[in-house]
Amino acid sequence: MFEELDTLWSSPTIKPSFELVHVILALFIFEEKKEGIGRYRLQKELSIGSGTAKSLIKKLNEDLNFIKVFTDENVIKGHILTKIGLEFVKKIKQKFPLIEAGDSSVMKDIVIKSEGKNSYFCFVRNAIDRITNGIEQRDAAIKIGGVGATCLFYNGKDLIFPSYSLSENDKEQIVVEDNVFEYIYSVIQKKGSQLKENDVIIIGLGDNLESARLAALNAALTLT
Repeated sequence: MFEELDTLWSSPTIKPSFELVHVILALFIFEEKKEGIGRYRLQKELSIGSGTAKSLIKKLNEDLNFIKVFTDENVIKGHILTKIGLEFVKKIKQKFPLIEAGDSSVMKDIVIKSEGKNSYFCFVRNAIDRITNGIEQRDAAIKIGGVGATCLFYNGKDLIFPSYSLSENDKEQIVVEDNVFEYIYSVIQKKGSQLKENDVIIIGLGDNLESARLAALNAALTLT
């Protein structure tokens, strides 16, 4: 799905230190910030160093022509997506329609050790067949600096914890409580999308919003 990005890591000398999750999240941010976003703001959003942010911007610009400098009245406002970049993000969002900050007061009912933490959730289309017990997703969240991740899937009626529902047929399915389901469902609807059977929700947890967002997205990327 991300073959077009392979050139970003091709280097005759030192390979870039950014990871796939940083690239995808950067593209989402560029799409959202239509007025432009600069290197230092991007650095903070991605929780990466200044040199890494500079390298990422340069490669997205020069290697892929995904971004360009945006100026207004001869004042540089930052970078925005090009037409090619917009088309690529559109393709990605067919699989990942939404990544949104979660209400921790609601998420605490289903996320372990959530007290004092921030949460983000990522909505992944038709990905239930890629989940086993959620351990791979949790590890991906921790690897990128998050605290952990929780996986849920939609069976056409309820949100379910897959670690139970994907085992033997006679085992009890653990259904997410109505208040959590209604909250997630309403956020997805407000963003113009719709849950479908076999869709997956990944909830990422972090010490701050940036790490929670990276945790959710990095966990979600294991489902491609």
